[in-house]
Amino acid sequence: MKKLLFFFATVAVLFFSSCNQGCKKVDRAKEIVEIENVLEQYVLANENQDFDLIQKIWAPNSDIVFYGTDSDERLIGWTNIRNAIKNQFNQIRDTYISASDQFIQINDCATTAWFAESLNYNFIYKGDARSYEGVRFTGVLQKIDGKWRFVQAHLSLPAHVNIEK
Repeated sequence: MKKLLFFFATVAVLFFSSCNQGCKKVDRAKEIVEIENVLEQYVLANENQDFDLIQKIWAPNSDIVFYGTDSDERLIGWTNIRNAIKNQFNQIRDTYISASDQFIQINDCATTAWFAESLNYNFIYKGDARSYEGVRFTGVLQKIDGKWRFVQAHLSLPAHVNIEK
């Protein structure tokens, strides 16, 4: 019985001590600041129609995903996302975006992060001023070659359903 108890105690110690095996010590505050910077770069890239910056913050992979605000805007892979962003830059101008209510989390190894924030999105489209308040922007970033990059993002417009609380 003592041998069995010793065996289970040893297995338990090994199991719990190996949970974070392979992770370096992470400076969570530093990582979150880096992610905040990527989210700010997203805003600046869209405001300035800076496609080079867009390329730096998105993973160039075929399995990344972006859901836009149009009902048919489900883009899979960098090529489709790139084309949609270029098309958007050709159609709108004078973009101004402000972000608020930012929420960021990272996994224990600081290799994956997820976020949510609200955007006020203003621009000129075909000569008309457009403004969308409270656009929900959520997504996932991965640390690739030491840099945080988007691998999934979703923009949605809040509905005003008027259901009593």
